[in-house]
Amino acid sequence: MVQQKLASKDLEPILREGLQQLSLMLSDRQVSQLLDYLGLLEKWNGAYNLTSIREPEQMLRLHLLDSLSIAPLVKGERIIDVGTGPGLPGIPLAIIYPERQFTLLDSNGKKTRFLFQVRTQLGLDNVTENQSRVEAYQPTRLFDGVTSRAFTSLKDMVEKCAHLIGENGRFYAMKGQYPAKELSALPKHYNVVASHQLQVPGVDRERHLIEIAPS
Repeated sequence: MVQQKLASKDLEPILREGLQQLSLMLSDRQVSQLLDYLGLLEKWNGAYNLTSIREPEQMLRLHLLDSLSIAPLVKGERIIDVGTGPGLPGIPLAIIYPERQFTLLDSNGKKTRFLFQVRTQLGLDNVTENQSRVEAYQPTRLFDGVTSRAFTSLKDMVEKCAHLIGENGRFYAMKGQYPAKELSALPKHYNVVASHQLQVPGVDRERHLIEIAPS
């Protein structure tokens, strides 16, 4: 069990309440894995500067629950999380969907080393981490879904990740406010399938998931 500065027993009720509000039914093991991930994030953050958020409860709400808010909307068996940073939303999604395969892509070596530690320590056999710029990464198999969280503009996302997505695949871009200007700049051969307004428990700010498909 990961040693955390703020004990799991203090954060677990907050996490379980948030999961209930998101209508996510998880096992005790999955809840423990989420809390252990949070503990690792807090532990490594000082040396690796993984996130500007330092307070554990805020990490839980603004990182874990925010990432999990898109869980019912992301489809497909093979998902790549581009610009994943410390594994957001990829690690929380991999924990709750052990039957799916997640590739976590980031160009920062410190972050991918952290992801290796997370994968190893939490026993996430469905996770692969890769250090690479997205333009240079050439997968052996294409993906059903591409997720991103504060990675880049929608136009840059679909153009830089076009070589990653398979037939009938989807891009899932997490955004704050509704990105009207970014949507208007999308290339013509991409269609906005849906725009989902997200409700993140305990977070009083706008959050959206934009779902895009190649035409």
